[in-house]
Amino acid sequence: MAQDTQTATGSADDVAESNLSFPDNFLLIDLCGEFDRNLATLEDRLSVQIVRRGNELVIIGEAGSRKNAVEVLTALYARLEAGKSLEDGDIDRELRMGPAEVRGAEPGDQKELFKGAGAGAHVEIKTRKKLVEPRTEAQKAYVRSLFENELAFGIGPAGTGKTYLAVAVAVNMYINGEVDRIILSRPAVEAGEKLGYLPGDMKDKVDPYMQPLYDALNDFLPGKQTAKLIEEKRIEIAPLAFMRGRTLARAFVVLDEAQNATPMQMKMFLTRLGEGSRMVITGDRTQIDLPRGVNSGLWDAERLLKSIPKISFNYFTSKDVVRHPLVAAIIEAYEKDDPK
Repeated sequence: MAQDTQTATGSADDVAESNLSFPDNFLLIDLCGEFDRNLATLEDRLSVQIVRRGNELVIIGEAGSRKNAVEVLTALYARLEAGKSLEDGDIDRELRMGPAEVRGAEPGDQKELFKGAGAGAHVEIKTRKKLVEPRTEAQKAYVRSLFENELAFGIGPAGTGKTYLAVAVAVNMYINGEVDRIILSRPAVEAGEKLGYLPGDMKDKVDPYMQPLYDALNDFLPGKQTAKLIEEKRIEIAPLAFMRGRTLARAFVVLDEAQNATPMQMKMFLTRLGEGSRMVITGDRTQIDLPRGVNSGLWDAERLLKSIPKISFNYFTSKDVVRHPLVAAIIEAYEKDDPK
């Protein structure tokens, strides 16, 4: 466990030092990262200077920044002590979900989402290949709602983990025997360009549209197991049009890119929900590829279903983008330019 020694003097705003000592030098090496890469990230994000001296880290900066750095470093070291790995995403998560001053949120931000739901508890999704942890408060609320509600919506821009987390929860519930199969679907709508006739059989034609779902699955299950489960139809990946006429019992069903479903398609899909099933609908209202004049089924469902109990709506913003820092900046630039 890290030990914190304050050597700061003067007023709270003075630049001074805080010392953190670490009992395990090997874990300290992992904490610092290759060529001190992790320390460089923290220095940039927290506006401090971090100097390594033996088994100590000296944090130089203003009082508030030093305090945040100490808390983040202590939490990351505790993660290593627990035998967990430390990757870029783990550092990003701790920076985002640490104290309100660290993640750039107002104190109490999003707390209303967690009342009565064990807000302080750590949220993890265990899959066969990796442990998945939410990296923002909105993601944490979303994951809780996926476990707690039979029907949940995740609405927000690209890169916020809507589909990725939904598939992770689906795999978790399948592994734990809570559902018998996983069904992943999305509308086969081209994103702004005509691709013409595609060669091959039906699977060959629709697979390009489904590839993001395959990518998510392969992150959570070994490749051979994924192929076997698909062959046994324990996992189905199919266009939205293939859902008509089915009743989906004891299944975890995900509809991705739901903004490209028409109102009739959305109604058809929602009424497939069977006994013991879970359903998640994800979409981005700013990326509708439907023909001009055709309403989005996602917007329609949001308008009609928002008042129904036990249906959750979870919203993401550019602050929840975890794909790449530039993606958040790009989304914000387009949002500012939107005439609406």
